[in-house]
Amino acid sequence: MNQEPPNSERPADGALPEDKEALSEDDPRIYVASLSDYNAGRLHGAWINANQEPEELQAAITAMLAKSKEPIAEEWAIHDYEGFEPLRLSEYESIENISRLAQGIAEHRQAYAHWADYLGSEQWDESLDNFEDNFIGQWDSTTEFAESFFEDLGIDVYSLVDEQWQPYVSFDIEAFARDLSYDFHIAEDDQGVYVFDNT
Repeated sequence: MNQEPPNSERPADGALPEDKEALSEDDPRIYVASLSDYNAGRLHGAWINANQEPEELQAAITAMLAKSKEPIAEEWAIHDYEGFEPLRLSEYESIENISRLAQGIAEHRQAYAHWADYLGSEQWDESLDNFEDNFIGQWDSTTEFAESFFEDLGIDVYSLVDEQWQPYVSFDIEAFARDLSYDFHIAEDDQGVYVFDNT
């Protein structure tokens, strides 16, 4: 969903309940809302650090629900989140998934989020823990990755050509980079590119 709760529901000082600014900017976070309050026309919820064990997340959600003005406040949903990009979380994502994803992102940063996004939620149980076996590295661009990859091959293109013709020979590194996308999964954001073995 990734939408900020409506301004009309904010306190007069403009802060959100359990203000997310008080949380560490390095950790993924979720905004969990009480559905009983939501259905009654009120916004009641809390920003919660998602980088916790499932039982700690559940305790934080239970504490939020306990502060509700509704007589029975048991159901909740995720109405917003930050730090999981490019992942899209369901309103009813399991606490176990939230915990695994957040802890992975906290340890490996955005590369882990791109890995989880590449797998898709249907493969999280089976393959999410294989991140370190499949993550090759991060580069500023696909061209930079291609240059690094080519250097690792230890091939000198120019040595394959007679010396007199070498001044006329060039290597199309950009085309090589495009072809590498067939052999690797390459994700990209404003921090660069993340390269994984294809699964």
